[in-house]
Amino acid sequence: MYYKITLVSKGKKSEAVVEASNKREAALKVKRMHPTANIVGSKEVSAPVEEVFAKFGKDFSRLKKGKIPIENKISTIRQIAVMTDAGIAIHDTLEDVAENVENKRLKEIYTTLGADINAGKSMSDAIEKYKDEFGQVAIAMTRLGESTGNFPESYHKLADILENIRDNVAKFKKAIRSPLITLTAMAIAFTILIMVVVPKFKDIFAKFNAELPVPTQILLSLEHYLSNYGLYILIGIIVFVYVVIFIYKNNKDFKYKVDKLLVHPKFYLINKAIFLSTMHKYTLVFGELVRSGIPVSEALETAVGMVDNSYIKAKLLTVNANIGRGLSLAESFDQTELFENMLLQMIKAGEASGQLDAMLDKVTNYYDMRFQDLIDNLSSYIEPIMMFFIAGLVLLMALGIFMPMWDLGSAVGG
Repeated sequence: MYYKITLVSKGKKSEAVVEASNKREAALKVKRMHPTANIVGSKEVSAPVEEVFAKFGKDFSRLKKGKIPIENKISTIRQIAVMTDAGIAIHDTLEDVAENVENKRLKEIYTTLGADINAGKSMSDAIEKYKDEFGQVAIAMTRLGESTGNFPESYHKLADILENIRDNVAKFKKAIRSPLITLTAMAIAFTILIMVVVPKFKDIFAKFNAELPVPTQILLSLEHYLSNYGLYILIGIIVFVYVVIFIYKNNKDFKYKVDKLLVHPKFYLINKAIFLSTMHKYTLVFGELVRSGIPVSEALETAVGMVDNSYIKAKLLTVNANIGRGLSLAESFDQTELFENMLLQMIKAGEASGQLDAMLDKVTNYYDMRFQDLIDNLSSYIEPIMMFFIAGLVLLMALGIFMPMWDLGSAVGG
């Protein structure tokens, strides 16, 4: 988000627009840039035009550089944890990692991080500009390591979190691979039939001036558009998808509406997958921060920073405000309407007994169990949809070709 900060320095008022996750972070950024100035106001604003074009350029350059494999990130983070645990200075550690890593993008990032730290920056400040590459959780765990003084343990936990995410993504991809292959094969076969078979029947149908049934008209229309505008349709789809993704990343209102729609109960399977994975990551990081001794309010603020879904994030952002009004953690979570009553009772019991971190572990395991169950049974959930889609394509093709042939046979017989 972008915030316009109004500040006064030596009797003169000025304004600065900065990018931050909340007003407090925006004010801190401006304060670091202008230490002697007094901040008198802050207001959320839209992204400046130059920033939009800059982000477009960054997305394009990132696309050219390619995505960093998560295995490479995990291995380098493990290496940093082991080396710093052995007492090696963070600057020397980063130089060694940069020298030995094979991925060119990671080599560039770690080299820059080492130079920034050598220039006097903290690790959290240096890595913040690479949140697109490492994710918000990496920044949160880096700050945790700095604040607790136990950097190696934080990075070991960060590697564990990334491994958990990697395993879940791998299981999800494996579960949907077979249905996707089947649907893709059917779509290719259907397209080939339309492009090769339908034109031959088209000439036959044209000799008779009889009115064609609706399925046949649909097939002929599809054949006409694919034959004459197929390449343009393909390019249009690619451009449309990229534009929607770009707007989603850079327009908070559009992102909020889409995120809210994706977790709506009408979105079969998608809503559960997004909700369970988001809540699992949130409670996982929150629990790790609480166990490390971070105050609950600070742990909440850090954990919510890694929530990608803006609709869920907006609800979770109210938790800290409710705690500030005197509500307990369980009552504040209840206000979000995201937690089941059973989980709320567990959190309430954890607060009362002083074992909040243990109860948060159980909540995290619950969300992980449900997410794993969803992934393990994904194929059986998708099969009815897949069969319905395949049956629709076969029925359209069969009716589109055979119905006019039956009519022509009746006409000849008559």
